[in-house]
Amino acid sequence: MTDLHLKSIAQLSADLADGQYSSEELTRYFLERIGRLDASLNSVVTVAEEQALAAARVADQRIQAGNAGPLTGIPILHKDIFCTQGVKTACGSRMLDNFISPYDATVVTRLKDAGVVMLGKTNMDEFAMGSSNETSFYGPVKNPWDRERVPGGSSGGSAAAVAARLAVAATGTDTGGSIRQPAALCGITGLKPTYGRVSRYGMIAFASSLDQAGPMTRSAEDAAYLLAAMAGFDERDSTSVYRPVDDYVAQLDQDVRGMKIGVVREFFEEGLNSGMRAAMEAAMDKLRELGAELVDLSLPNSHHSVAAYYVVAPAECSSNLSRFDGVRFGHRCDNPVDLEDLYKRSRAEGFGSEVKRRIMIGAYALSAGYYDAYYLKAQQVRQVIADDFREAFGKVDVLLGPASPETAFRLGEKADDPVSMYLSDIYTIAVNLAGLPALSMPAPLVDGLPAGLQLIGNYFEEGRILNLAHRLQLASDWHLQMPEGY
Repeated sequence: MTDLHLKSIAQLSADLADGQYSSEELTRYFLERIGRLDASLNSVVTVAEEQALAAARVADQRIQAGNAGPLTGIPILHKDIFCTQGVKTACGSRMLDNFISPYDATVVTRLKDAGVVMLGKTNMDEFAMGSSNETSFYGPVKNPWDRERVPGGSSGGSAAAVAARLAVAATGTDTGGSIRQPAALCGITGLKPTYGRVSRYGMIAFASSLDQAGPMTRSAEDAAYLLAAMAGFDERDSTSVYRPVDDYVAQLDQDVRGMKIGVVREFFEEGLNSGMRAAMEAAMDKLRELGAELVDLSLPNSHHSVAAYYVVAPAECSSNLSRFDGVRFGHRCDNPVDLEDLYKRSRAEGFGSEVKRRIMIGAYALSAGYYDAYYLKAQQVRQVIADDFREAFGKVDVLLGPASPETAFRLGEKADDPVSMYLSDIYTIAVNLAGLPALSMPAPLVDGLPAGLQLIGNYFEEGRILNLAHRLQLASDWHLQMPEGY
Protein backbone atom coordinates (compact mmCIF):
# COMPACT_ATOMS: atom_id res chain seq x y z
CA MET A 1 0.00 0.00 0.00
CA THR A 2 2.38 2.66 -1.21
CA ASP A 3 0.27 4.37 -3.85
CA LEU A 4 -3.14 4.79 -2.24
CA HIS A 5 -2.80 8.58 -2.34
CA LEU A 6 -2.76 8.38 -6.16
CA LYS A 7 -6.19 6.73 -6.40
CA SER A 8 -9.52 8.38 -7.08
CA ILE A 9 -12.59 8.15 -4.85
CA ALA A 10 -14.15 5.59 -7.20
CA GLN A 11 -10.99 3.45 -7.17
CA LEU A 12 -10.65 3.59 -3.37
CA SER A 13 -14.34 2.82 -2.92
CA ALA A 14 -14.06 -0.24 -5.18
CA ASP A 15 -10.94 -1.43 -3.31
CA LEU A 16 -12.69 -1.04 0.05
CA ALA A 17 -15.72 -2.96 -1.23
CA ASP A 18 -13.42 -5.76 -2.49
CA GLY A 19 -11.68 -5.95 0.88
CA GLN A 20 -8.23 -5.13 -0.49
CA TYR A 21 -7.73 -3.03 2.63
CA SER A 22 -9.91 -1.57 5.34
CA SER A 23 -10.97 2.02 5.91
CA GLU A 24 -8.94 1.94 9.12
CA GLU A 25 -5.82 0.97 7.15
CA LEU A 26 -6.57 3.66 4.57
CA THR A 27 -7.09 6.24 7.33
CA ARG A 28 -3.81 5.31 9.04
CA TYR A 29 -2.08 5.63 5.66
CA PHE A 30 -3.22 9.26 5.27
CA LEU A 31 -2.62 10.13 8.92
CA GLU A 32 0.95 8.95 8.45
CA ARG A 33 1.31 11.13 5.34
CA ILE A 34 0.05 14.16 7.24
CA GLY A 35 2.46 13.47 10.10
CA ARG A 36 5.40 13.01 7.75
CA LEU A 37 4.79 15.69 5.12
CA ASP A 38 2.73 18.53 6.55
CA ALA A 39 5.38 20.10 8.78
CA SER A 40 6.81 21.86 5.73
CA LEU A 41 3.38 22.95 4.44
CA ASN A 42 1.40 23.94 7.56
CA SER A 43 -1.81 22.98 5.75
CA VAL A 44 -3.42 21.04 8.62
CA VAL A 45 -4.04 22.82 11.93
CA THR A 46 -5.84 20.04 13.80
CA VAL A 47 -5.36 16.28 13.38
CA ALA A 48 -8.34 14.37 14.75
CA GLU A 49 -6.66 10.95 14.88
CA GLU A 50 -8.84 9.39 17.56
CA GLN A 51 -12.11 10.49 15.93
CA ALA A 52 -10.84 9.49 12.47
CA LEU A 53 -9.96 5.95 13.49
CA ALA A 54 -13.28 5.54 15.29
CA ALA A 55 -15.14 6.72 12.17
CA ALA A 56 -13.07 4.38 10.00
CA ARG A 57 -14.05 1.39 12.15
CA VAL A 58 -17.72 2.34 11.80
CA ALA A 59 -17.21 2.63 8.03
CA ASP A 60 -15.65 -0.83 7.93
CA GLN A 61 -18.71 -2.23 9.68
CA ARG A 62 -20.97 -0.58 7.12
CA ILE A 63 -18.90 -1.98 4.25
CA GLN A 64 -18.98 -5.48 5.72
CA ALA A 65 -22.74 -5.23 6.25
CA GLY A 66 -23.27 -4.20 2.63
CA ASN A 67 -24.58 -0.74 3.60
CA ALA A 68 -21.78 1.30 2.06
CA GLY A 69 -22.08 4.19 -0.37
CA PRO A 70 -19.36 5.53 -2.69
CA LEU A 71 -17.91 7.77 0.06
CA THR A 72 -18.00 5.25 2.90
CA GLY A 73 -14.56 4.99 4.49
CA ILE A 74 -12.98 7.76 2.37
CA PRO A 75 -10.63 10.04 4.42
CA ILE A 76 -11.04 13.79 3.89
CA LEU A 77 -10.18 17.07 5.61
CA HIS A 78 -12.53 19.92 6.54
CA LYS A 79 -11.68 23.59 6.25
CA ASP A 80 -11.48 25.00 9.77
CA ILE A 81 -14.49 27.24 9.09
CA PHE A 82 -16.93 24.34 9.54
CA CYS A 83 -18.08 23.61 13.08
CA THR A 84 -17.11 20.09 14.11
CA GLN A 85 -18.50 18.66 17.32
CA GLY A 86 -15.81 18.05 19.93
CA VAL A 87 -13.02 19.31 17.64
CA LYS A 88 -11.57 22.83 17.71
CA THR A 89 -12.97 25.22 15.10
CA ALA A 90 -10.77 28.31 15.08
CA CYS A 91 -11.43 29.81 11.63
CA GLY A 92 -7.74 30.76 11.41
CA SER A 93 -8.15 33.31 14.22
CA ARG A 94 -6.85 33.90 17.71
CA MET A 95 -10.43 34.96 18.49
CA LEU A 96 -11.59 31.32 18.29
CA ASP A 97 -8.38 29.58 19.29
CA ASN A 98 -10.14 28.07 22.33
CA PHE A 99 -13.50 27.26 20.68
CA ILE A 100 -14.62 23.62 20.72
CA SER A 101 -17.85 23.42 18.75
CA PRO A 102 -20.80 21.68 20.47
CA TYR A 103 -22.35 20.69 17.13
CA ASP A 104 -21.56 19.79 13.51
CA ALA A 105 -22.15 22.00 10.49
CA THR A 106 -24.67 20.57 8.03
CA VAL A 107 -21.89 19.94 5.49
CA VAL A 108 -20.00 17.93 8.12
CA THR A 109 -23.14 16.01 9.12
CA ARG A 110 -24.06 15.11 5.54
CA LEU A 111 -20.58 13.90 4.69
CA LYS A 112 -20.45 11.98 7.97
CA ASP A 113 -23.79 10.36 7.08
CA ALA A 114 -22.29 9.43 3.70
CA GLY A 115 -19.55 7.59 5.59
CA VAL A 116 -16.53 9.84 5.09
CA VAL A 117 -13.75 9.86 7.67
CA MET A 118 -12.64 13.29 8.92
CA LEU A 119 -8.86 13.34 9.32
CA GLY A 120 -8.76 16.86 10.76
CA LYS A 121 -9.10 20.56 9.95
CA THR A 122 -7.18 22.65 7.43
CA ASN A 123 -5.50 26.01 7.84
CA MET A 124 -7.12 29.09 6.31
CA ASP A 125 -6.98 32.86 6.10
CA GLU A 126 -8.46 34.40 9.25
CA PHE A 127 -12.27 34.31 9.01
CA ALA A 128 -11.77 33.49 5.30
CA MET A 129 -10.41 36.99 4.60
CA GLY A 130 -7.42 36.73 2.29
CA SER A 131 -6.16 35.47 -1.05
CA SER A 132 -2.86 33.93 0.06
CA ASN A 133 -3.43 32.09 3.35
CA GLU A 134 -0.98 34.47 5.03
CA THR A 135 -3.50 36.06 7.44
CA SER A 136 -3.95 32.89 9.53
CA PHE A 137 -3.19 33.11 13.25
CA TYR A 138 -1.42 29.75 12.78
CA GLY A 139 1.01 31.03 10.20
CA PRO A 140 1.03 30.88 6.40
CA VAL A 141 0.43 27.74 4.36
CA LYS A 142 3.13 26.85 1.83
CA ASN A 143 2.38 25.77 -1.73
CA PRO A 144 3.61 22.17 -2.25
CA TRP A 145 4.71 23.04 -5.79
CA ASP A 146 7.12 25.65 -4.38
CA ARG A 147 7.22 26.15 -0.63
CA GLU A 148 8.38 29.74 -1.08
CA ARG A 149 5.05 30.56 -2.72
CA VAL A 150 1.50 30.97 -1.44
CA PRO A 151 -1.20 28.34 -2.02
CA GLY A 152 -3.91 30.99 -2.50
CA GLY A 153 -6.72 31.69 -0.10
CA SER A 154 -8.76 31.58 1.89
CA SER A 155 -9.05 27.79 1.44
CA GLY A 156 -5.28 27.49 1.00
CA GLY A 157 -4.86 24.75 3.59
CA SER A 158 -7.43 22.54 1.86
CA ALA A 159 -5.89 23.20 -1.57
CA ALA A 160 -2.32 22.50 -0.43
CA ALA A 161 -3.34 19.34 1.43
CA VAL A 162 -5.19 17.89 -1.57
CA ALA A 163 -2.37 18.88 -3.96
CA ALA A 164 0.15 17.09 -1.70
CA ARG A 165 -2.26 14.12 -1.46
CA LEU A 166 -2.50 14.36 2.34
CA ALA A 167 -6.20 13.51 1.99
CA VAL A 168 -8.41 12.20 -0.78
CA ALA A 169 -10.38 15.46 -0.77
CA ALA A 170 -11.22 18.47 1.37
CA THR A 171 -14.02 20.95 1.89
CA GLY A 172 -13.63 24.66 1.22
CA THR A 173 -15.67 27.84 1.15
CA ASP A 174 -15.86 30.48 -1.56
CA THR A 175 -16.88 34.09 -0.83
CA GLY A 176 -15.03 35.79 -3.69
CA GLY A 177 -12.97 32.98 -5.16
CA SER A 178 -11.67 31.22 -2.04
CA ILE A 179 -12.16 27.72 -3.48
CA ARG A 180 -11.28 28.42 -7.11
CA GLN A 181 -8.22 30.66 -6.71
CA PRO A 182 -6.30 28.30 -4.35
CA ALA A 183 -7.42 25.32 -6.47
CA ALA A 184 -5.86 27.10 -9.47
CA LEU A 185 -2.63 27.95 -7.65
CA CYS A 186 -2.22 24.40 -6.29
CA GLY A 187 -3.26 22.45 -9.40
CA ILE A 188 -6.44 20.78 -8.15
CA THR A 189 -10.16 20.91 -8.98
CA GLY A 190 -12.34 23.20 -6.86
CA LEU A 191 -16.08 23.80 -7.25
CA LYS A 192 -18.10 26.74 -5.93
CA PRO A 193 -21.79 25.72 -6.18
CA THR A 194 -24.79 27.95 -6.83
CA TYR A 195 -25.59 30.14 -3.82
CA GLY A 196 -28.09 28.19 -1.71
CA ARG A 197 -27.20 24.78 -3.16
CA VAL A 198 -25.15 23.78 -0.08
CA SER A 199 -26.23 24.66 3.46
CA ARG A 200 -24.32 27.36 5.32
CA TYR A 201 -25.56 26.17 8.73
CA GLY A 202 -22.58 25.72 11.04
CA MET A 203 -20.22 27.47 8.62
CA ILE A 204 -18.79 30.50 10.39
CA ALA A 205 -20.09 33.51 8.47
CA PHE A 206 -17.92 36.06 6.67
CA ALA A 207 -20.30 37.63 4.10
CA SER A 208 -23.66 35.90 4.30
CA SER A 209 -24.95 36.79 0.83
CA LEU A 210 -21.74 35.51 -0.82
CA ASP A 211 -20.40 32.55 1.22
CA GLN A 212 -20.86 29.09 -0.27
CA ALA A 213 -19.29 25.73 0.61
CA GLY A 214 -17.92 23.32 -1.99
CA PRO A 215 -15.56 20.40 -2.66
CA MET A 216 -11.82 20.56 -3.36
CA THR A 217 -10.55 17.42 -5.06
CA ARG A 218 -8.07 15.97 -7.51
CA SER A 219 -10.64 15.70 -10.31
CA ALA A 220 -14.12 16.69 -11.46
CA GLU A 221 -15.24 13.10 -10.92
CA ASP A 222 -14.21 13.21 -7.26
CA ALA A 223 -15.90 16.61 -6.88
CA ALA A 224 -19.16 15.16 -8.23
CA TYR A 225 -19.15 12.45 -5.54
CA LEU A 226 -18.58 14.99 -2.77
CA LEU A 227 -21.09 17.55 -4.03
CA ALA A 228 -23.79 14.88 -4.30
CA ALA A 229 -23.42 14.26 -0.55
CA MET A 230 -23.05 17.93 0.46
CA ALA A 231 -25.88 19.50 -1.54
CA GLY A 232 -29.55 19.80 -0.67
CA PHE A 233 -32.14 21.83 1.20
CA ASP A 234 -31.60 22.53 4.90
CA GLU A 235 -34.43 24.01 6.94
CA ARG A 236 -31.87 25.44 9.39
CA ASP A 237 -30.44 27.70 6.68
CA SER A 238 -32.87 30.37 5.44
CA THR A 239 -30.77 30.87 2.28
CA SER A 240 -30.86 27.17 1.38
CA VAL A 241 -32.85 26.44 -1.80
CA TYR A 242 -35.61 23.83 -1.84
CA ARG A 243 -34.69 21.98 -5.01
CA PRO A 244 -33.87 18.32 -5.79
CA VAL A 245 -30.18 17.41 -6.00
CA ASP A 246 -29.09 16.27 -9.46
CA ASP A 247 -27.21 13.02 -10.02
CA TYR A 248 -23.90 14.71 -10.71
CA VAL A 249 -21.98 11.44 -11.13
CA ALA A 250 -24.43 10.13 -13.73
CA GLN A 251 -24.04 13.34 -15.76
CA LEU A 252 -20.24 13.11 -15.98
CA ASP A 253 -20.03 11.02 -19.15
CA GLN A 254 -22.50 12.95 -21.29
CA ASP A 255 -21.17 13.99 -24.69
CA VAL A 256 -20.10 17.66 -24.84
CA ARG A 257 -20.12 17.80 -28.64
CA GLY A 258 -22.01 20.90 -29.72
CA MET A 259 -21.86 22.54 -26.30
CA LYS A 260 -21.54 26.32 -26.66
CA ILE A 261 -18.78 27.80 -24.52
CA GLY A 262 -18.47 31.56 -24.15
CA VAL A 263 -14.90 32.86 -23.94
CA VAL A 264 -15.19 35.94 -21.73
CA ARG A 265 -13.39 38.76 -23.55
CA GLU A 266 -12.75 40.83 -20.41
CA PHE A 267 -10.88 37.92 -18.79
CA PHE A 268 -8.26 37.93 -21.56
CA GLU A 269 -7.42 41.62 -21.61
CA GLU A 270 -4.50 43.50 -20.05
CA GLY A 271 -3.40 42.03 -16.73
CA LEU A 272 -3.44 38.36 -17.73
CA ASN A 273 -0.01 36.73 -17.48
CA SER A 274 1.26 35.67 -20.94
CA GLY A 275 1.99 32.14 -19.77
CA MET A 276 -1.50 31.92 -18.31
CA ARG A 277 -2.94 33.08 -21.64
CA ALA A 278 -1.07 30.28 -23.45
CA ALA A 279 -2.34 27.72 -20.95
CA MET A 280 -5.93 28.89 -21.50
CA GLU A 281 -5.49 28.67 -25.27
CA ALA A 282 -4.20 25.09 -24.96
CA ALA A 283 -7.27 24.18 -22.92
CA MET A 284 -9.54 25.83 -25.51
CA ASP A 285 -7.87 23.86 -28.30
CA LYS A 286 -8.62 20.66 -26.38
CA LEU A 287 -12.27 21.68 -25.99
CA ARG A 288 -12.53 22.24 -29.75
CA GLU A 289 -11.14 18.73 -30.27
CA LEU A 290 -13.96 17.44 -28.04
CA GLY A 291 -16.48 19.08 -30.37
CA ALA A 292 -17.41 22.08 -28.24
CA GLU A 293 -18.13 25.37 -29.98
CA LEU A 294 -16.25 28.38 -28.60
CA VAL A 295 -17.93 31.78 -28.85
CA ASP A 296 -16.40 35.20 -28.14
CA LEU A 297 -18.55 36.91 -25.53
CA SER A 298 -18.52 40.01 -23.32
CA LEU A 299 -19.46 40.67 -19.69
CA PRO A 300 -19.22 44.47 -19.99
CA ASN A 301 -19.74 45.27 -16.30
CA SER A 302 -17.45 42.59 -14.85
CA HIS A 303 -14.71 45.18 -14.30
CA HIS A 304 -16.88 46.70 -11.56
CA SER A 305 -16.95 43.45 -9.58
CA VAL A 306 -13.90 44.02 -7.36
CA ALA A 307 -15.08 47.48 -6.31
CA ALA A 308 -18.62 46.24 -5.58
CA TYR A 309 -17.36 43.17 -3.72
CA TYR A 310 -15.06 45.17 -1.43
CA VAL A 311 -18.04 47.20 -0.27
CA VAL A 312 -20.58 44.36 0.09
CA ALA A 313 -18.26 41.78 1.70
CA PRO A 314 -16.72 44.08 4.37
CA ALA A 315 -20.17 45.49 5.20
CA GLU A 316 -21.54 42.00 5.85
CA CYS A 317 -18.34 41.00 7.66
CA SER A 318 -18.60 43.96 10.05
CA SER A 319 -22.11 42.84 10.93
CA ASN A 320 -21.32 39.12 11.26
CA LEU A 321 -18.19 39.60 13.34
CA SER A 322 -19.89 41.87 15.86
CA ARG A 323 -20.87 38.71 17.75
CA PHE A 324 -17.24 38.08 18.70
CA ASP A 325 -17.10 40.31 21.76
CA GLY A 326 -15.31 38.27 24.42
CA VAL A 327 -18.53 37.60 26.34
CA ARG A 328 -20.16 34.37 25.17
CA PHE A 329 -17.32 32.52 23.45
CA GLY A 330 -13.94 33.13 21.90
CA HIS A 331 -10.97 35.14 23.11
CA ARG A 332 -11.42 37.30 26.22
CA CYS A 333 -8.82 39.81 27.39
CA ASP A 334 -7.30 39.49 30.86
CA ASN A 335 -8.62 41.58 33.75
CA PRO A 336 -10.96 44.01 31.95
CA VAL A 337 -11.76 47.09 34.03
CA ASP A 338 -15.30 47.45 32.64
CA LEU A 339 -17.52 46.22 29.81
CA GLU A 340 -16.18 48.71 27.28
CA ASP A 341 -12.61 47.66 28.06
CA LEU A 342 -13.64 44.01 27.66
CA TYR A 343 -15.06 44.65 24.19
CA LYS A 344 -12.21 46.83 22.99
CA ARG A 345 -9.28 44.73 24.16
CA SER A 346 -10.85 41.34 23.37
CA ARG A 347 -11.50 42.38 19.77
CA ALA A 348 -8.18 44.21 19.40
CA GLU A 349 -6.27 41.15 20.64
CA GLY A 350 -8.45 38.53 18.93
CA PHE A 351 -8.59 39.88 15.37
CA GLY A 352 -5.69 40.21 12.94
CA SER A 353 -4.94 43.26 10.79
CA GLU A 354 -6.81 42.15 7.63
CA VAL A 355 -9.96 41.36 9.59
CA LYS A 356 -9.77 44.73 11.38
CA ARG A 357 -9.30 46.48 8.05
CA ARG A 358 -12.44 44.91 6.58
CA ILE A 359 -14.52 45.52 9.72
CA MET A 360 -13.60 49.20 9.57
CA ILE A 361 -14.34 49.49 5.84
CA GLY A 362 -17.65 47.72 6.34
CA ALA A 363 -18.69 49.82 9.33
CA TYR A 364 -17.91 52.97 7.32
CA ALA A 365 -19.91 51.78 4.29
CA LEU A 366 -22.94 51.05 6.48
CA SER A 367 -22.78 54.22 8.53
CA ALA A 368 -25.40 56.98 8.37
CA GLY A 369 -24.68 59.28 5.46
CA TYR A 370 -22.65 56.70 3.52
CA TYR A 371 -25.05 53.75 3.23
CA ASP A 372 -26.71 55.03 0.02
CA ALA A 373 -23.45 56.16 -1.55
CA TYR A 374 -21.58 52.89 -0.94
CA TYR A 375 -23.53 49.81 0.17
CA LEU A 376 -26.74 50.54 -1.75
CA LYS A 377 -24.78 51.54 -4.87
CA ALA A 378 -22.68 48.35 -4.64
CA GLN A 379 -25.86 46.26 -4.49
CA GLN A 380 -27.15 48.01 -7.60
CA VAL A 381 -23.89 47.29 -9.42
CA ARG A 382 -24.20 43.69 -8.27
CA GLN A 383 -27.57 43.43 -10.00
CA VAL A 384 -26.13 44.84 -13.24
CA ILE A 385 -23.33 42.23 -13.13
CA ALA A 386 -25.91 39.45 -12.59
CA ASP A 387 -27.91 40.77 -15.57
CA ASP A 388 -24.79 40.48 -17.77
CA PHE A 389 -24.51 36.81 -16.85
CA ARG A 390 -28.22 36.19 -17.55
CA GLU A 391 -27.83 37.70 -21.01
CA ALA A 392 -24.70 35.61 -21.64
CA PHE A 393 -26.43 32.37 -20.70
CA GLY A 394 -29.12 33.14 -23.24
CA LYS A 395 -26.41 32.63 -25.88
CA VAL A 396 -24.08 29.94 -24.46
CA ASP A 397 -24.13 26.93 -22.11
CA VAL A 398 -20.92 27.61 -20.14
CA LEU A 399 -18.53 30.54 -19.74
CA LEU A 400 -14.74 30.12 -19.77
CA GLY A 401 -11.75 32.08 -18.56
CA PRO A 402 -8.76 31.86 -16.22
CA ALA A 403 -9.34 31.44 -12.49
CA SER A 404 -6.38 33.67 -11.61
CA PRO A 405 -4.39 36.27 -13.57
CA GLU A 406 -1.08 34.66 -12.57
CA THR A 407 0.49 31.60 -11.02
CA ALA A 408 1.28 31.42 -7.29
CA PHE A 409 3.14 34.49 -6.09
CA ARG A 410 5.87 34.45 -3.45
CA LEU A 411 5.16 34.52 0.26
CA GLY A 412 5.17 38.12 1.48
CA GLU A 413 5.17 39.54 -2.05
CA LYS A 414 1.78 41.24 -1.67
CA ALA A 415 1.46 41.34 2.10
CA ASP A 416 1.92 45.12 2.25
CA ASP A 417 -0.24 45.88 -0.78
CA PRO A 418 -3.89 45.03 -0.02
CA VAL A 419 -5.18 46.33 -3.36
CA SER A 420 -2.80 44.10 -5.33
CA MET A 421 -3.85 41.18 -3.13
CA TYR A 422 -7.54 41.91 -3.74
CA LEU A 423 -6.95 41.88 -7.52
CA SER A 424 -5.87 38.22 -7.23
CA ASP A 425 -9.60 37.44 -7.29
CA ILE A 426 -10.44 39.66 -10.26
CA TYR A 427 -11.75 36.74 -12.37
CA THR A 428 -13.68 34.98 -9.61
CA ILE A 429 -15.56 37.70 -7.69
CA ALA A 430 -18.29 38.40 -10.27
CA VAL A 431 -19.49 34.80 -9.95
CA ASN A 432 -20.12 35.24 -6.20
CA LEU A 433 -21.90 38.56 -6.70
CA ALA A 434 -24.26 36.82 -9.13
CA GLY A 435 -24.56 33.61 -7.06
CA LEU A 436 -23.56 31.33 -9.95
CA PRO A 437 -21.73 27.98 -9.86
CA ALA A 438 -18.12 27.87 -11.12
CA LEU A 439 -15.23 25.44 -11.17
CA SER A 440 -11.46 25.76 -11.42
CA MET A 441 -9.55 22.85 -12.90
CA PRO A 442 -5.88 22.35 -13.81
CA ALA A 443 -4.67 23.67 -17.16
CA PRO A 444 -1.14 23.10 -18.55
CA LEU A 445 1.64 24.16 -16.17
CA VAL A 446 3.11 27.64 -16.59
CA ASP A 447 6.85 27.76 -15.86
CA GLY A 448 6.49 24.63 -13.74
CA LEU A 449 3.60 26.00 -11.68
CA PRO A 450 -0.13 25.19 -11.84
CA ALA A 451 -2.62 27.30 -13.78
CA GLY A 452 -6.39 27.18 -13.35
CA LEU A 453 -9.07 27.08 -16.04
CA GLN A 454 -12.40 28.46 -14.80
CA LEU A 455 -15.74 27.14 -16.06
CA ILE A 456 -18.86 29.12 -15.06
CA GLY A 457 -22.34 27.63 -15.30
CA ASN A 458 -25.89 28.93 -15.14
CA TYR A 459 -27.83 28.64 -11.88
CA PHE A 460 -27.96 25.05 -10.53
CA GLU A 461 -26.07 23.68 -13.53
CA GLU A 462 -23.20 22.23 -11.48
CA GLY A 463 -23.73 18.96 -13.36
CA ARG A 464 -23.00 20.62 -16.69
CA ILE A 465 -19.70 22.22 -15.65
CA LEU A 466 -18.63 19.00 -13.87
CA ASN A 467 -19.46 17.09 -17.05
CA LEU A 468 -17.39 19.46 -19.21
CA ALA A 469 -14.47 19.41 -16.77
CA HIS A 470 -14.58 15.61 -16.55
CA ARG A 471 -14.56 15.17 -20.33
CA LEU A 472 -11.65 17.59 -20.57
CA GLN A 473 -9.79 15.68 -17.87
CA LEU A 474 -10.37 12.38 -19.68
CA ALA A 475 -8.76 13.97 -22.75
CA SER A 476 -5.76 15.44 -20.87
CA ASP A 477 -3.39 14.66 -18.01
CA TRP A 478 -3.07 18.12 -16.49
CA HIS A 479 -4.99 17.12 -13.34
CA LEU A 480 -2.67 14.14 -12.79
CA GLN A 481 0.46 16.26 -12.49
CA MET A 482 1.81 16.41 -8.95
CA PRO A 483 4.38 18.45 -7.03
CA GLU A 484 7.67 16.63 -6.53
CA GLY A 485 8.24 14.84 -3.23
CA TYR A 486 4.60 13.99 -2.54
